Amino acid sequence: MTSHPNHHPAPVTIQARRLEGKVILITGASAGMGEAAARRFAAEGAHVIAGARRSDRINALANELSTADNQVIAVPLDVTNEESVKAAVATAVARFGRLDGALNSAGITSSGAVLHEMSTESFDRVMNVNTKGVFLSMKYEIPALLAAGGGSIVNVSSVGGMVGVAGISEYVASKWAVNGLSKSAALELASSNVRVNALAPGSTRTEMWDMLPLELQEHLAAMSPMNQIALADDMARVALFLLSDESRWTTGAIIPAEGGHHVGR
Repeated sequence: MTSHPNHHPAPVTIQARRLEGKVILITGASAGMGEAAARRFAAEGAHVIAGARRSDRINALANELSTADNQVIAVPLDVTNEESVKAAVATAVARFGRLDGALNSAGITSSGAVLHEMSTESFDRVMNVNTKGVFLSMKYEIPALLAAGGGSIVNVSSVGGMVGVAGISEYVASKWAVNGLSKSAALELASSNVRVNALAPGSTRTEMWDMLPLELQEHLAAMSPMNQIALADDMARVALFLLSDESRWTTGAIIPAEGGHHVGR
């Protein structure tokens, strides 16, 4: 019997810095998961384009993280503004010659109103940032990745994009939509060496989390079988896997990182 070449095991290679030399754009990089990702990706050897509306925060982050080996640059970025998104991607390509990956983490939370008491303005605001922002980001990231010969996109969804959650329906709807965009784009791009996946965090310690009442923090922690709150860097580690070559056979996946919250639902 003739052995097919693909039946032979691939050689095992160890890469200490998993994003060495890659050019990665991060939206929502001024705080929370986006900031943690910028720190994690820079430590893994990436050139990082840190995009956000708060220019003071991303400028300080870029100054702190840039080294002689890998650069971090700050770009003003409003994901609800098409020209702003287009310009951020163009800046990445102009500065580094290509784009290898993107983490679309910009997002906002719910108003907290039940559906029939929610304002139309609140619904539009959440969908505009969380869903349209991801659409616009991918619209301009994808051509740059195709021009580079391939790459990876990670869209930040939520455990709320896997289950229903009372009281935050516009947020839940926006994240289910992110999952749909991710899966559809993954199918469209699978033959072009561009992978698209979504990361679904649960409760994660960020500035917004720290503003919640202690009783609510404890309630949310208890919803996870692991009974704890993730750190923003825990999400950055999952995004790192999805952006690196270690996930080269993963596309169209929704990766939960929420301590098992959805398992019993």
